[in-house]
Amino acid sequence: MVIEHAFLPVLLGDEMNAYGMARAFYESYGVKPLALNHTNRAKIQQSDLLTFREVQRLHIEERFVIALKAIAEEFAEKKLLLLACDEFYVKKIIQHREELSEFYVIPYVDAPLAQQLLTRESMYKLCSEYGFDYPPMHVCTVNDYEAFDEPVEYPVVIKPMNMTKYETCIFPGKKKVFIAHNEEEKDAIFQAIYKESAYRDDLMIQQYIPGDDANMRVVNAYVGQDHKVKLLSVGNPILEEHSPDGIGRYVAIMTTYDKELMDRVKTFLEAIQFQGFATFDMKYDDRDGQHKLLSIELHNELSNYYVTASGYNLMQYVADDFIRGSKLPLTYVQKRHLWTIVPNGVLFKYVSNEKLVIEAKSLIRQGLATDSIFNYKDMNAKRLMNVTLDNLNYYRKYKKYFNNKGLTNI
Repeated sequence: MVIEHAFLPVLLGDEMNAYGMARAFYESYGVKPLALNHTNRAKIQQSDLLTFREVQRLHIEERFVIALKAIAEEFAEKKLLLLACDEFYVKKIIQHREELSEFYVIPYVDAPLAQQLLTRESMYKLCSEYGFDYPPMHVCTVNDYEAFDEPVEYPVVIKPMNMTKYETCIFPGKKKVFIAHNEEEKDAIFQAIYKESAYRDDLMIQQYIPGDDANMRVVNAYVGQDHKVKLLSVGNPILEEHSPDGIGRYVAIMTTYDKELMDRVKTFLEAIQFQGFATFDMKYDDRDGQHKLLSIELHNELSNYYVTASGYNLMQYVADDFIRGSKLPLTYVQKRHLWTIVPNGVLFKYVSNEKLVIEAKSLIRQGLATDSIFNYKDMNAKRLMNVTLDNLNYYRKYKKYFNNKGLTNI
C-alpha cells in the first residue's frame, strides 16, 4: 500500500538508475517517486514502485527550468526532493540551483566545487592533495589529435570526456571505452571517433591498470548538509559489463570493509565541505599495492543499490537529512552482502576469481544477496516477461563479449 507523504522525490535522467533509487524510497517510506526523462528507452513505466513521465525536451537549456517549475506547480502541496540519476542532470540541477531552490530541496554542492570534481584534471589535482593516487592521463582535442605526441605507457584507455554527446554519435566499431595497446591502435581510435562520427569534444587518454574486474573498488558516501560524513561503504565489484556500449558498468558487487580507505575518503569530503552523494571509482594496482582513483560521481548509479541492499538505505539518508532534519550518526558499513543484476549462472561462470565465486554462493545460500532489478515485490506479468528476457540476454552478451583480461579501467 502506498502511503501518502508530505514529500515527493523527483528523479531526473537514466531510467535504470531511477529504478534502484525508487525502490529504495519505496522500501523505506512507501512513497512512489516521480521519475522524469526526456526519452523513454527503458521499461520502468511497468514498475509499481514509481510514476514515470517522459518530458519532451527536458534536456534542452531553455526548457529545463520551465518544465521543472510546471512539475512543482502540479505538486505544490508536496515538499519536492530533486535528485539526478546521471551526470548530465546533476550538472543541469547544479547550474540552475538558484532558480530551482525556490521549488525544490536540492542536496548538491554549489557549482564551483561540482565543476572541480566533475572535471578530471582538476579533480585529480585536488584529490592528490589528500593522498589519492591516480593513473597518468592526458587530454586530446579534435584540433590536436593528429599531432598528439604525449609520452604514454601502453596499453592506454581512451574515453570520451563528454559521454552525453558521445552517446548520440553512431560510427562503426563504437565502444563506450577503448583500449589501445600501441600507437597504431591509438591513432586508429582517434580517427574513428573524430573522422567517422560527429563527436567533437575532448578525449581522455589514461594509463591502463592491469587486473580483472575484481580489482575494482567503489566507495559510496553520503555527506549531510552539515558537511559531515554520515555513511561510507566500500564495494568490491566482482563482475562488470563487457559489451561495447556497457563496458565498465558494475553488474555484481560484494561489500567489503577497508577502514583506511574509508578514513581517507571521509577526511577528503569533510575538508572540501561536500554535501550529498559521492561515488568514488578506483582500481587496485597489484604493481604497487595502491588504490588508483579513476572518477568521482555526484549522482547515484544503479549499482549504488548495493549499499541499500546491505541494510543502509541511501535514499533514507538524504530524506532524513534534508526533509526530516534528523541527526544522523557516522556509519561505516561492515556487513557482507552480494548485489547483482545478472543471473547466477552468468555470475558463477564469468567471475574469474574462484574464491569470490565460493563466497558469492555462500552469501546466496544465507539469503544475503539481492538482485535490485529482479524484484519479486514489483513483478506484474509484463515486467516479469521483460526482466526474464533481459536476464536471458546477459547470457548471450557475456558469451559474445567477455574476456578475462580485465580490460576495464574507466
